[in-house]
Amino acid sequence: MFESLSDRLQRVFKELRGEGHLTEFHVDEALKEIRVALLEADVHLQVVKDFIAAVRERAVGQEVLTSFSPAQQVVKIVQDELTRVLGGKAEPLALKKRPAVILLVGLQGSGKTTSAAKLALHLKTVLKKQVLLVPADVHRPAATEQLLTLAKENGLMAFNPKGETDAVARVKAAVKEAKLFGYDVTIVDTAGRLHVDLALMDEVARIAEAASPDEVLFVADAMTGQDVVTSASAFQARLPLTGVILTKTDGDARGGAALSLSTVVGRPVKFVGIGEKVKEFEPFHPDRAASRILGLGDVLGLIEKVTRDTDEKAALRAAEMLRKNSFTLTDLRDQMKQLKSLGPLSSLLAHLPKVGPLKALQGVDVPDDATKALEAIIDSMTPGEREDPRIINGTRKLRIAAGSGTSVQEINQLLKQYATMKKMMKGASSKMRF
Repeated sequence: MFESLSDRLQRVFKELRGEGHLTEFHVDEALKEIRVALLEADVHLQVVKDFIAAVRERAVGQEVLTSFSPAQQVVKIVQDELTRVLGGKAEPLALKKRPAVILLVGLQGSGKTTSAAKLALHLKTVLKKQVLLVPADVHRPAATEQLLTLAKENGLMAFNPKGETDAVARVKAAVKEAKLFGYDVTIVDTAGRLHVDLALMDEVARIAEAASPDEVLFVADAMTGQDVVTSASAFQARLPLTGVILTKTDGDARGGAALSLSTVVGRPVKFVGIGEKVKEFEPFHPDRAASRILGLGDVLGLIEKVTRDTDEKAALRAAEMLRKNSFTLTDLRDQMKQLKSLGPLSSLLAHLPKVGPLKALQGVDVPDDATKALEAIIDSMTPGEREDPRIINGTRKLRIAAGSGTSVQEINQLLKQYATMKKMMKGASSKMRF
């Protein structure tokens, strides 16, 4: 989402670092470039003005200009101010009662229904909550079916409205059922419109009054730019919004919505949708987002993602195989599947700093199906061949190629890469102490 803005800011700071000594002139020239970059990213004008003023006030002080590394000091100030604009700190959900009620509101097409399922899965897997999804959109015929289908596909529980056509009645019945069966959280997916209108506001206001929600989250499409700030302000005027869910951040949005919402609306971005899959959803951390915008990476976020989404037992088995130098092709296939479970490799690389030796990785284009052929080749081998690839002769390669839909050349390449990997592992294991 912030890729274009990130590239522009990094060019500005590269020029600053090239100056041996900074003056107010250098800072002002850099701030002009930053101002243009923010406006081109569709950040709200008042937010840009306040941001530039705050950075300049801190950056032209004697403590910065006379410091040993003034350029780094300026980068730190910009990082601090970006963090402030993005909300300051991560804001967790305030689930005060049981069942807690979370109301999702927003315009049609913003991704409310999918976000309801994503949030439910997050609460279930990360916070270990029992969650009930409630389809309260009675105007869009497919909305209820879509939510029920998402729940079924992802092992979630959903309230069955059984033909009830009144949204408020649905929500009241769902909250009653959630209390009866001991659910921790109820997530209500409300209706949307193509634009804000009186009928929409009246309905969501009546639902809010009936449900007494702990959280009212505005679901915002990052692709719509400043329009989303206008819509959020309209909802804020009628409803007690407590936060924002920003969707479609994996697209080519310029990032202006994320940089404007918290300041203009006065409510924090609490979650972001980072992909189409239901599990591609995470809490929003302003400090980490600011770090990634400036090309400094988000290694902590990457560690959390790997820890959350990988199989701990499988990781321990891999470590033991490394120690014993007994890593087979079957193990290689399993590790590739583990890697795929973390999402597109390009999204993992985006967490790494864009400076130093890791910068080269940012330009790597990794297709989502890059490991498919390798998995097919390994799956077409016999258990004995996977255990000891040295027995794979020309005849066996022809059979494996036919079974996997690949070529003998691709098989040779895989075996060569595996042999290199084994050699590296052998060297690493000899230096490890357990």
